[in-house]
Amino acid sequence: MKRTHLPLNGLRVLDAAARHLSFTRAADELAVTPAAVGQQVRALEDTLGVVLFRRTARGLELTAEGEAGLAALRGGFLQFEEAVRAMQAGQSSKALTIAAPRDLTAKWLLPRLAQIAAADGEMRFAVMASDEAVDFTEANLDLALRWGEGPGNLEGEALESDGFVTVGRPSGGAALRIGWPGCPGDDAATPIAVADAGLAIDAAAAGLGRAEVPELLARGDIAAGHVEVIGEPTASRLGYWIVAPLPQWRQRKVQALVDALTA
Repeated sequence: MKRTHLPLNGLRVLDAAARHLSFTRAADELAVTPAAVGQQVRALEDTLGVVLFRRTARGLELTAEGEAGLAALRGGFLQFEEAVRAMQAGQSSKALTIAAPRDLTAKWLLPRLAQIAAADGEMRFAVMASDEAVDFTEANLDLALRWGEGPGNLEGEALESDGFVTVGRPSGGAALRIGWPGCPGDDAATPIAVADAGLAIDAAAAGLGRAEVPELLARGDIAAGHVEVIGEPTASRLGYWIVAPLPQWRQRKVQALVDALTA
């Protein structure tokens, strides 16, 4: 069934003017001018084909036609408010669903989520592994972490990093090059190959060789002494990004998590 177009602005003005029986006080409530209130009322009267107010010696007076619709109108506004509260209820929730590459999840994301959850016991996280672009609607995601040159067609914020670093076992270990899909350099020159950069860090920590990996991923292992940096970091146009479509990005709970992850 096709719904009748509702002049919501005019109805809102009618409600305020009927409560105050004053265009001036209604204008103060609505943060507009009395003239704007008068224009809205006249436009509503033209649309409905009825007179809603009369000016008398005692002041502004609501007509019988105006009075007839007020109870239903105010009930409708209350239902609007309830609908808005229902739609916003998820904002008070502290449960978030996040997609991220497996190595980033293990090496960087989970430790930070643990810190966030320790600071706020109401936080709840569902983390799914994803090395490719994901459908936010189908996966019911709040945000995702991705490797790339930017956020693409999504909203996003970069995770700060020093680019790539070469890491190896602190005690020395082999000098062989450890490769992983997407690693810099010539794949043919990697006698040791692993599935991702996180495993490359683990392989370097085990003494199998040296791995050139994103500094962000290796940061925890470097700080813990599992590996050491060999040489200087190398800048890269690629990096990790926190991304989400605009509706998710605007959510307070998502922005709070983005702030916490990028702090």
